[in-house]
Order: sequence, then structure tokens, then C-alpha cells
Amino acid sequence: MSISNEQIERNFAEINPPLSQAEATVEANRCLYCYDAPCVHACPTHIDVPSFIKKIASGNLIGSARVIFDANPIGASCARVCPVEVLCEGACVEKTLVKKPIEIGRLQRYATDYAMASGRRIFEKGAPNGKSVGIVGSGPAGLSCATYLARIGYDVTIYERKPLAGGLDTYGMAEYKMSQGDSLDEVKLIEDLGVKFRLNCEIGREVSFGDLQTNHDAIFLAVGLGATNKLNIPGENIEGVHDALDYIERIKTRDWRNVPTGKTVSVIGAGNTAIDAVTQAKRLGAEKVLMIYRRTERDISAYAYEYELAKKDGVEFLWQTAPIEILGNGRVNALRCQKTDGSNRQFEIPCEIVIKAIGQQKQTGFLQNIGIETDEKGRVAVNELMQTSNPRIFAGGDCVNGGAEAVDASQTGKLAAQGIHFSLTGESVRFAGAS
Repeated sequence: MSISNEQIERNFAEINPPLSQAEATVEANRCLYCYDAPCVHACPTHIDVPSFIKKIASGNLIGSARVIFDANPIGASCARVCPVEVLCEGACVEKTLVKKPIEIGRLQRYATDYAMASGRRIFEKGAPNGKSVGIVGSGPAGLSCATYLARIGYDVTIYERKPLAGGLDTYGMAEYKMSQGDSLDEVKLIEDLGVKFRLNCEIGREVSFGDLQTNHDAIFLAVGLGATNKLNIPGENIEGVHDALDYIERIKTRDWRNVPTGKTVSVIGAGNTAIDAVTQAKRLGAEKVLMIYRRTERDISAYAYEYELAKKDGVEFLWQTAPIEILGNGRVNALRCQKTDGSNRQFEIPCEIVIKAIGQQKQTGFLQNIGIETDEKGRVAVNELMQTSNPRIFAGGDCVNGGAEAVDASQTGKLAAQGIHFSLTGESVRFAGAS
């Protein structure tokens, strides 16, 4: 690696730094406080955006944070990682008279950061109702479901196979968007509600699924997706080939010198995770980073603003190009590719690192083992209560939607909490922003 740790730290500085008090006040006062606000409809958790912004304008930051966390328990994380350009802020500029959208994400961060730093408890645990729920997975869906259940009196335990809670918010977000510390601060808010966490606890190893069913009145599955899809080409298993999420997890440690890199890095895929991989590889000091995609530029699934970030970072793009072999005598030294434009031309890219960012497998093995029905795409099948084929088991997040944003997962956790309560008690409860 040719650059210093100090330079790397600068490269990984937040791309959307916090607002100052003066900036937040000016920005909050730009809001039109629309009736039937389009930003609220565009947010999957339906946060009352005009309400929380108006409270910022009046100086009531705790009240503002309460509005946010009431509709989205991971509102601080989402303030940093949500694709606001295509959600709330996109709706703002499209459907109002303002020429530049209100910086909703940064205002949301301003309020939630203040509340968390204050040490004040936003919500209290509800009076115990004698019922227990076990949640498998501590990502956005699991944390959301746990929060709402704890607020209405459930005894909640989250089972997480990794040593830290938070799921992809902790392990899978680009470091220049959100640090592990930011995610864990939010986990602490949920823990303060009395939610118990059993970390380093893999279901089927440390705890059987049968024990979960015995120990809890209901179970919520927030197990996400599985391993990265395979390329199924020769050389895939040699040293220097990495799954994108594993690579990003290494970066999250901020132990820069132990993150594998090289002079040239090739990233296969064109989604948002691929963008996170190429931009971070570049910021780690790779001289040349290529994003390789089998289809055309107009077919990429990454958001436009993410693509623009990669271009600004000097990433190179190879369109209509498919990998066919990873070359190297025990370690990567080149990637052989073939054009998919009809020419079938083959060529080699000298490189030291190959990163796969081609989507993740479904958790079909685990789901089949516990007898849960899936749809034709391998996703957990649920009804309007987020209830699976087993009436005592509910599910949400990526294992249900196939892979979406953290804010979408949070909403499914909220809906599942409502469904669990109704299933166990026959009583309806509706949380802020629930559909």
C-alpha cells in the first residue's frame, strides 16, 4: 500500500458530514411543511417529516427525534445510509415548488445525533405482559421489531451469530457513510429498552430452533440473505478472491494495513454493493480499480448518485464484459474476461484482487430445515401480518423482500410487531407510520 494511514483516514471521512446548529436552523426553515407531504409517502417507514423538521426549527430537538424514532427505530442509521435522493428528498424536489430538495437526511441526523448524545431515553419499556418473543438476527428488521415489542411489554431476546449487533448497518455499510460506532450507538438505545442480546449465538449450533420455540411465544426471523453468489468459473477459490460484503466487513475494522488490496482491483457486478467495493478499494490506495459488468451502462442496478460517486473517485468501467477465469498460481494475478457484445473477444486484466459483488443467495437451507415455506424466488412467504406458514413464526427484512434498503427492513419489523401482538392477544395495535 503506497499511501499513509493518515491519508486513508482522510479518504474515508464522511461524505455527508453533520450540520451545524446554524445550518440546521436555516435548512429547517426552508421546509414548506406540506399538507399531505410527498416526503412522508416516499419514506417506507412514513416518518412525519414536516413535524420533525418543524420541531428542529423551533429548537425542540428531543421532540424531533421522538417523531423520527417513533416511526423508525433505526432512524439515526437511516439518516446516514438511506438513498434519500430516490425517496424523501426525491419526492420533495419533484412535487413541491422548491428547486433544491430540503436536506431531510441531514436534518434527521441532526436531531437523532443530538438525542443520542444527550443520554435521554426517548421511549420506555412497557409494563410486562408475560409474553416472550425470540428474534433471529439483529439487523434493521430485527432491531425494529424488538423495539416495538419492548415498548408494549414483551420480553424480547435477539439471537445474533456475529460478535456485534446491527447486521449490515454494523458490518456492511461503506465506512464513509456510517461507522460501526454509529450503528452500535443505536443498538444501545434498543438495549436500554430492556431488549436482551445473545451474541455469537448461531441458531442450530449454540441454540436449537426447537429450544427457541419452547422458550418463546413467537419467533421473528430477520435472517437476511446468505453467502454471495458464485461466479462458477475456474480459479474462484484462490487467494485474492473476496466476497464484497466480507471485504467491506474487513474495512469496517479500520485496521487499514490488514485489509487486502493491490495495485489493481477488479470488482465484478454493478449494484450498490459493487459501488461500495470499488470506491473503498480506491480510497484504500489501489492505483487502478475496475468495475466489470456483463450488461450495458444503462442496465446497472446501482443508484445514479452512487454511480456518480464511483466516477468521481476515478473508477474505470468495463461494460458488456463477463469474467470467465481467474488466473494465478495459488494467488490472483489476472482476470480473463469475454465481451458480451457479440464479438466474444477474450482478454486478460492483470490484477491482484478480485471482488465478487453479484448478489447473495437466499437462506433456503436454514428455512427448509425449520419447515418454513418459501416462494419461487426462495424468499420467505408471509401474509399481511408478516406471518409465515407456521403461525407462531413471523419474518421480515431481506429474507422476505429479497434484498432492499435498511429503511424497508425497519418497516417490515414494525409490521411484524403489530402482527405478533395481534396473533398472541387478539388486540390490534398500530405504530406510527404503519400501513
